[in-house]
Amino acid sequence: MASLHLIILSLFTLMSFTFSDDATIMSKLLATLSPTPPGWDVSKPFCSWTKVNCDKTSGTVISINLDSQSLSGTLPSDLNQLANLKTLSVQKNNLSGTLPSFANMTTLTEIYLDNNQFTSIPQDFLLGVTSLVTFSISENGKLSPWQIPSYLTDSDNLGYFYASNASIYGVIPDFFDAFPNLQDLRLSYNNYTGSLPASFGGSEIRNLWLNNQFKGLTGSIDVIGNMAQLSQVWLHANSFTGPIPNLSKCENIFDLQLRDNQFTGVIPDSVMSLPKLVNISLQNNKLQGPKPEFRKEVKAEIGNTNSFCLDTPGPCDPQVTTLLAVAGGFGYPMFLVDSWKGNDVCNGWLHISCGTKKNVDVVTFGKQKLSGFISPAFANLTSLRSLLLNDNNLTGPIPEKLTTLPNLQVLDVTNNNLSGPIPVFRPDVKFSYTGNLFLGKNSSDGGGTGGSPGSRSSSSSDDGGNSSGGSKGSTPSAGTIVGVVISVVIFVIVVLFVSYKCYIKRRHKRSGRVESPELSNEMVNFKPPSVVNGTNGYAGVPSELQSQSSGDHSEMPIFEGGNVAISIQVLRQVTNNFSEENILGRGGFGVVYKGELHDGTKIAVKRMESGAMGTKGMSEFQAEIAVLTKVRHRHLVALLGYCVNGNERLLVYEYMPQGTLSQHLFEWRELGYQILTWKQRVTIALDVARGVEYLHSLAQTSFIHRDLKPSNILLGDDMRAKVADFGLVRNAPDGKYSVETRLAGTFGYLAPEYAATGRVTTKVDVYAFGVVLMELITGRKALDETMPDERSHLVTWLRRVLVNKDNLRKAIDPSLDPDDETYESICKVAELAGHCTAREPFQRPDMGHAVNVLAPHVELWKPMRNEDEDSGIDLHMSLPQILQRWQADEGTSRMFDDMSYSQTQSSIPSKPSGFADSFNSTDCR
Repeated sequence: MASLHLIILSLFTLMSFTFSDDATIMSKLLATLSPTPPGWDVSKPFCSWTKVNCDKTSGTVISINLDSQSLSGTLPSDLNQLANLKTLSVQKNNLSGTLPSFANMTTLTEIYLDNNQFTSIPQDFLLGVTSLVTFSISENGKLSPWQIPSYLTDSDNLGYFYASNASIYGVIPDFFDAFPNLQDLRLSYNNYTGSLPASFGGSEIRNLWLNNQFKGLTGSIDVIGNMAQLSQVWLHANSFTGPIPNLSKCENIFDLQLRDNQFTGVIPDSVMSLPKLVNISLQNNKLQGPKPEFRKEVKAEIGNTNSFCLDTPGPCDPQVTTLLAVAGGFGYPMFLVDSWKGNDVCNGWLHISCGTKKNVDVVTFGKQKLSGFISPAFANLTSLRSLLLNDNNLTGPIPEKLTTLPNLQVLDVTNNNLSGPIPVFRPDVKFSYTGNLFLGKNSSDGGGTGGSPGSRSSSSSDDGGNSSGGSKGSTPSAGTIVGVVISVVIFVIVVLFVSYKCYIKRRHKRSGRVESPELSNEMVNFKPPSVVNGTNGYAGVPSELQSQSSGDHSEMPIFEGGNVAISIQVLRQVTNNFSEENILGRGGFGVVYKGELHDGTKIAVKRMESGAMGTKGMSEFQAEIAVLTKVRHRHLVALLGYCVNGNERLLVYEYMPQGTLSQHLFEWRELGYQILTWKQRVTIALDVARGVEYLHSLAQTSFIHRDLKPSNILLGDDMRAKVADFGLVRNAPDGKYSVETRLAGTFGYLAPEYAATGRVTTKVDVYAFGVVLMELITGRKALDETMPDERSHLVTWLRRVLVNKDNLRKAIDPSLDPDDETYESICKVAELAGHCTAREPFQRPDMGHAVNVLAPHVELWKPMRNEDEDSGIDLHMSLPQILQRWQADEGTSRMFDDMSYSQTQSSIPSKPSGFADSFNSTDCR
C-alpha cells in the first residue's frame, strides 16, 4: 500500500513539474510578442488564454493558435520544452529572428510558420519530430539559405510540406519516396537547381509546385510520367529541356503549368487526352510539330513563341513529321530546334538538302556532338541518297529498316558508340561504320555478323579473315588479286593528286595569285596595316579581304575604328562555302568556321544563324564589334572584320589553333590532348589576368566582360591564352559605383551580388576569374551535377577545403602530381582564387593584384639567342629603340609616338591584320 502511495505521489510530482515547465515557456512566449495577443493575460492560467488548448488530464499545452494577429517579436528558443504540443500556428504575422528548434517534439503534428520574417533555421529544427503531418514555412523570404534536411525522412507521416519563397537552395533531395502519405509538396520561388529527383516517381505526391526557381531547374521531366496520382503540376518559369513525356498514366491531372521553359519536340497526344484537364499553359517554350487542340472546356495558353509547323491545328507535312521523329531520337538538340521551323523542310532547315522534287536527299549530321539513337524514322525518307552521322556519340543499334531505303548511296556512322548487329546493305551502298567498338559484338564470332554486309568502304578487318571458307594454306582467289591491284592503282592516283595539290598551293603562296579568276578582284595577299594620309587604320581593306579592282579605295566600307567590311563571297571562298569539315564550334548565336586564306593565314569566322538573330543576337553582334574596335591587347582575341549579308551577321577573328581552355581541362582525353602542366596552367591564368586587367583599367574605355569562363579562353600553338567572346561586355562604371543590367553569363561563374541584384562592377569578372583558377587547380568544372550535392558547386566546396591548407593536396587535379615546389605554387594560386571568389565584392582584389600574384610563378622571358650570337642590337641605340627590338623578338611591337618614353610597364601586342590603330597608350600590360 505504501508503494502505491509512492507511485501516485511521483505521478503528481511529474505532472506538477510539467505543468510548471509549460507555464514558464508560455510566459516567455507572451513576453516576446508585441502587442499582447488578445485574450492572453499573464495573471491568468495559460490554459484559459484565447486559442490555447490544454490537455484536460495533464494540464499541458497541446495547441497554440496565433494566426493573423499582426504580431511582431520572436519565438523563444526553448519552445520545444512544451512536451505535449501538437499544433503550433503563428502564420501571417511579422515574427522575426531565429526559429526555435522543434527537435524531439514527438507529439508535434502541425507547424504553421508561413508569412513571417524569420531570418534563420537551426540545423536540427525538425530532428526527431516523428509525428509531423503538416509543415508550412512559405513566404519567409528573409531566411538565410538552407536545405531540407535528410533526417526529415524519419517523419514518415508527413503529408503536406509547404516551403515556397523560403530561401531553400541546392538540388531537390532524392528521398520523397520515403513518405507514403505525402500529398502536397510546394517548393516554388526558391533557388533549386539541377533536375527532378527520381524518387518523385515512387512518391504519392498529388499536388506538385516547383515553379519560378531563381536560377531554374534543368533537365527533363520524364519522371512526371510515372506519377499516376498527380492532380496539379506547376513547373513553369524554370529551364527544363527535352520533350514533354507521355502522361497517359496521369489521368487525374487537372492543372498543368509548363510555360516559360525550354521544352522541345512534339506535344504527345496523351497531354491533349487528359480526361480531367481544366488548365494548361505551354507558351514560351520551343515546342514543334502540330499545334495542339484541346477540348473546349480546357483553358489552354499556347502563345505564339513555339515553333509549330502550322498556325492552326492539323497534321504537319510528312517530311516534317519524319525529321521531328529523327530529332526525337537525338533528344531534340537545341541547334536543330532553333533552325527547324515551319512546314517545309527544304526551306532553310539546317543540315537538310532537298532534290529538285523538294524531297530530302541529303542529311549531314556529322560532327554535331549528337547523343541518343538513330531513329528508324529515317527509313521514311525514301528519296534519301546520303546520310552522314559520323563522329558523334550515338548509341544503340543501326536500324535494320535503313536497308530498305531505295535510293541510299552513302551511309556513314563511323566514330560513335553504336552496338548490335551490322545490317546488310545493297552492294552499291557505301557503308562506313568503323570506330564503333561494340558494333557487331552480339554475334557468335564476337565481331561482324558472320555475313557480308555488302559494299563497305570502312568495314573492319574482322570481316576479311578466311571468308572463303578454304584452308589456311589455300591460294588467293582471282578476285582477291584483282582487288589488290585496284587498291594499289587507287593509292597511286591519290598520292599523285595530293602531290599536285601541294604543288599548286606552293605556287599560289609564291605568286600571291588566287585560284579563281572571277574572284581575283577581291583576293590578294594579306599585308599588315599601315598609316595612310595621317590617319590610323586602312585606306581600304587588307589582303584577301580587300578589293583591288581599282586604285581608289575611298568607297570601301570601314567600320568605326578601321575594321574591315568583308564580302560574303570572300568568306564563302575561304571557308569552302561554310563546309561541315571547317566547323570549329558552336556558340549561343551561331557556328564558328575555320578559314584559310591563299597565303596560308588562318582565320575564324563566326556566322550568326538566321534563326538566332533576334534582338539579343543583334545586340551581341554589335557589342563584339563595338568593344573589339576600341581595345587591342596580346591577350584579347583580335577582330579582323565583319560582314552583313541580308539577315546574316558574320565576324572574322584571328584563328587560335589549340581551341579552348575548356577542351584542354575537361575533354583532353576525348580529344587526344596532352594534359596541361602546372606551368602551362599558371601561364594561361596570368595571360587571362593581364587581358582582363587591360579591359578593366588600362584601356582608354573600361569594360566588364561578364562571361569569363574556360570556353571563352582560347589557346594558340604556344599554349598562350587570349580572352574571347565579347558579346556580353558592358562599359565599366566609374569608381565604386555599379551599373544595373540584364542578368547574363553562365551559372557557376556568376558573382553572388550579380545573380541576386543584376548590378555589376568589375568585381564580377574577378569572381569569375577566381572560379577559372579553381578549375585550373582541380581539373573540375564550376558546376558538376554528377558529383554529390556537397561537392557539385566548385567554389563552395573548394573554399571549405581551403580552410585547411593540408587538405588542398587531395583537391588538386590528380594528373598534376605536383612536387613540393609546384605544390607551394599551387597553394599560392589557390589562396588567390579564394580571395577572388569572396562573397562580398569589396573583399575581392582587382585584376592588377592578380597579375602581381601570378607573375612570379611564371618563368621570366629570356632571349632565345645564344650569348655568342649577334643580338642585332646596337649598344649605342637609345633605350626606347632597344626596348622596341626586344619586344619585336618576343613577337610584340610597341607603338611609340610623341608620348613620353618613360612609361615602360609592359608591351602592347602587334596590331593584328585588319585592325585599326585606334589605341596609342603605352600604359598597358
